[in-house]
Amino acid sequence: MLSQLTRRFAATTVAPAARRGMATFDLEGTFKTHNLDTAPPTSTEATEEELLDYFKTMYTMRRMEITCDNEYKARAIRGFCHLYDGQEAIATGINDAFTQEDSWITSYRCHCVALIRGGSVEKVLAELFGLQNGYTKGKGGSMHFYNKEHNFYGGQGIVGAQVPVGVGLAFANKYKTPEGEHMPVALSAYGDGAANQGQIWEAANMAALWKLPAIFCCENNSYGMGTSVERHTSNPDGDYYKMGNAIPGVKIDGMNVLSVREGMKFVKEYCASGNGPIYVEMNTYRYHGHSMSDPGTTYRSRDEIAATRSARDPIEFVKKCLIENNMKDEAELKEIEKSIRKEVQAAAKKAKSSPIPPMEELYNYVYAEDGTKEKAEKQKFIRMPQYKNSVQNA
Repeated sequence: MLSQLTRRFAATTVAPAARRGMATFDLEGTFKTHNLDTAPPTSTEATEEELLDYFKTMYTMRRMEITCDNEYKARAIRGFCHLYDGQEAIATGINDAFTQEDSWITSYRCHCVALIRGGSVEKVLAELFGLQNGYTKGKGGSMHFYNKEHNFYGGQGIVGAQVPVGVGLAFANKYKTPEGEHMPVALSAYGDGAANQGQIWEAANMAALWKLPAIFCCENNSYGMGTSVERHTSNPDGDYYKMGNAIPGVKIDGMNVLSVREGMKFVKEYCASGNGPIYVEMNTYRYHGHSMSDPGTTYRSRDEIAATRSARDPIEFVKKCLIENNMKDEAELKEIEKSIRKEVQAAAKKAKSSPIPPMEELYNYVYAEDGTKEKAEKQKFIRMPQYKNSVQNA
């Protein structure tokens, strides 16, 4: 495995840009396909503005997750906490290939998807602190972000449970689209540890029967909790993009934001055109353990983690693209990094100033009054785990 992890970046510049601000990048070898007559492109163009936006977005994600690590250790964040650092290119590339009309649901490793689908660092951190100004008013915590306005249907605490819901979103998208028109797609993201869940295949079977615009996206970071893919799948090659059998699939280098962008544009067009579902496997890596309770070094070596950081880091890839094409120099990028670190620190400080949710929030958005979705009906009695702490509302 180590030899695979230490391979150098696959996408490099084909030729110097004809003008400052644009370059062409080779994507050869960053895709594999299954049961498809066509494939994503083998090269793409990117502007300085696009690359700089990717760099800023991914670096903000990285600093936010590092802040989560520090705040968890300081006990400002409690409970479960699963970090996304190392996998930032996936959320960033998918978001650039999608529109806000496309639906997205993911696993409990959802902070960065929440951020890119209409969130802010302050709102994400306030949610993790359990405070009123959080993404879902402090009621969801690390695993349950949600933003319907941006068609982000949250994280799921149950392994694989988001996938059938995602297929339901795909059904809704098809149902609401006039026949013959392009449909918004629905992406269900899950990890390699969830890929063997029976409910995923059941949902995929329905999606194939009804030709739904469903994307089954496995973010394969090599370890399901602490179990390597070699130990938890019977597929000798660990090729999750082939697990749909008759359903087509695409494998994408998930550490290369340009490959993710172009691959997902291809996948979206395939599904939106009425061809039915598709499997996607993002080959990626997480730097932290499975969650904050997992040091991440008992089942893999520190050398393996360091080798991946050195050879495949998604942020370093974008920095390389910017520098080698004379779009930015190292000093300029260092200043941007410094500025983002300050912004994240300020957002964390502001998030901590948010008030604690009032007691009334316990029953808001649990029961609706008069069939409406906004006004909550206060319940006279809410049973708490300890009966003496139950809430009485005469």
